[in-house]
Amino acid sequence: MTDTKQTKIQLKNRQRIMDAALEIFSTYGYRGSTIEQVAQAAEMSKSSVFYYFGSKTEIYVALLTKTIDGWLEPLKQLDENGDPSKEIWAYVERKLEMSRNNPKASRLFANEILHGAPNIMNILKGDLKPLLDEKCLVLKKWIEQGKLVNVSPHHLIFMIWAATQHYADFEVQVDALIEGCADRDACFNEAEATLRTIFLNGLLPR
Repeated sequence: MTDTKQTKIQLKNRQRIMDAALEIFSTYGYRGSTIEQVAQAAEMSKSSVFYYFGSKTEIYVALLTKTIDGWLEPLKQLDENGDPSKEIWAYVERKLEMSRNNPKASRLFANEILHGAPNIMNILKGDLKPLLDEKCLVLKKWIEQGKLVNVSPHHLIFMIWAATQHYADFEVQVDALIEGCADRDACFNEAEATLRTIFLNGLLPR
């Protein structure tokens, strides 16, 4: 469905389908999921799903695009005129909060990357890469000013992604290995305190 002037009901139904699809795709992966499963999860007919989306791939790409768009925002907020320690920690906090609030979207994205990113390579190179390069220049500037220790900006951001998204992508493993992690708030609060100590103590010049 390509009409940009959609009614509130149409927008609500599209979101209903995407919510159901996120549940299905994050559980079974793209190849293991079907339109029938999505329709059943959305409590809609298969024909109703096809009214809003032309194919399974279209739904899948829409979900991935929405996920990436959401992830770009915290990186955009990294302000070169701000205090480096506050800016970096704010970014880590925002990323960790996203893993806490929407682990299924993170797992969906991780699965796509593991399969070579066939559906979103244009987004990675077209939207994410320029933004990443821009923010790496900010980090490099702070390093040159002596405000941060000398580390690779790109690998620092990769480390932030790995450390924060781990709690979503490997949620089952975290729950199995840490006693008491069924208490999500307590688990994430402990993770946040640990990451704050590691990142800030490791990045700030002594």
